[in-house]
Amino acid sequence: MRLTLLAISASLAVACSPAPSTAQDMSFDAYLQVLIARARAEGVSEPTIQRMTYDLTPNSRVIELDRAQPGTPSSSGSFPRLQTYLDRHVDASRINGGRRNYQALGPLASQLEARYGVPAKMLIAIWGHETNYGSYTGDFDLARSLATLAWEGRRRDLFATEFVDLLKVADLGVNRSTLKGSWAGAFGYPQFLPSIYLRLAQDGDGDGRRDIWTNRSDTLASIANYFRDAGWRRGQPWGVQASVPSGLDWNALRSPMNSPVCNSVHQRHSRWMSVGEWKRMGVQPLANLDDTVTASLFQPDGPGTRAWLLTANYRVILEYNCSNYYAMSVGLLADEIAR
Repeated sequence: MRLTLLAISASLAVACSPAPSTAQDMSFDAYLQVLIARARAEGVSEPTIQRMTYDLTPNSRVIELDRAQPGTPSSSGSFPRLQTYLDRHVDASRINGGRRNYQALGPLASQLEARYGVPAKMLIAIWGHETNYGSYTGDFDLARSLATLAWEGRRRDLFATEFVDLLKVADLGVNRSTLKGSWAGAFGYPQFLPSIYLRLAQDGDGDGRRDIWTNRSDTLASIANYFRDAGWRRGQPWGVQASVPSGLDWNALRSPMNSPVCNSVHQRHSRWMSVGEWKRMGVQPLANLDDTVTASLFQPDGPGTRAWLLTANYRVILEYNCSNYYAMSVGLLADEIAR
């Protein structure tokens, strides 16, 4: 689930006094009225407000899970091995499930690729990684989770916006019983946050609905639109495995840039150079990659282990979830699905 680069609304103060900075400054019921006032000011109907909020109480389990989120890197300053993660997330079951779904697409695969420019294998891989092809999408009541996270206050602006946007999704006619998902507010086959659903979800089969809960066409079109919006470059791979000469001076290849978002993720990549420049340094892509493509070198498990040349499309996967473990497993799963 992406929690970065979301549009944060400044309208929390509409029709109400400034929100407190911590949960202890206001009771849950009082803070819920702040959220309701904002939703009303942003056009959510009274019947929707009533059916989505009449029974809400704080969920202590959601607060527990939010506060237990791991940091990156570990407290020891080292990163877990990528291969350990891949063994769990790019396993035979997920690969075989992806291949079955990929083959079942038929002409939809080429239609999606023509419209959005994103390979169907990438869409299937995201779907597989997020919810195991729809087999588990989460069972937390989203209204309760998002109201709790907004009230708790650690990331109040984000979750207050997502709560109001959830009510806007409900106002489109989506039943509250459908609006269940992860503890952090993501839902449906692709695990979109409400703001992402409102902005990017697609009607993939032309039936007038954007059903990312049960409809494969809508789900894959929505993921494709997300990737296109994030800057996916048509016809370019996410990355390719590369051979690295012994004695390569990694210190000289460090990136001088600091990313404003997820800097610890991007710091693990080398500086960006053309594939032609990498070849002149002895780094050889093990699959076709044009010499003019700009790429970054990544060898997550250290010298003597597998390395990859990553393109700008890898960064698009990071937009979905800013984790090298996530992005690498999605890219490699996609390649296995289409193999």
